[in-house]
Amino acid sequence: MDWILDNIWFLLFLIWGFPLGIYRSKFRKWVYQTDSWTINIKPIFVKELKALFQKASSEEVEFVRFQKFYRFYLVVYMILWIAYISLEF
Repeated sequence: MDWILDNIWFLLFLIWGFPLGIYRSKFRKWVYQTDSWTINIKPIFVKELKALFQKASSEEVEFVRFQKFYRFYLVVYMILWIAYISLEF
C-alpha cells in the first residue's frame, strides 16, 4: 500500500496516458484522411491543432463526437499535469 501512495502520480499518468496513443492515432488518421500507420510518427501538427480547436462541420457527426471526447481527454490530462506540478513544488 505504501508503494501505491508513493507512486500515485506515476500510476495516474500511466493509467490515463496509456490510451493517449490510440486516441491520438485515431484522431490524426481522421484529420489527415489516411489509414497509414506512418501518420503516427510524422511531425505534422498544424492541421491537427486546427482540427482540435476549430468547429467541425455538423455533417460529420461521428468526427464531432470524437473531437469533443479527445478535447475532454486532453483537458483531463492537462489538469493532471497542473495538479502534479502545483502539488510537487
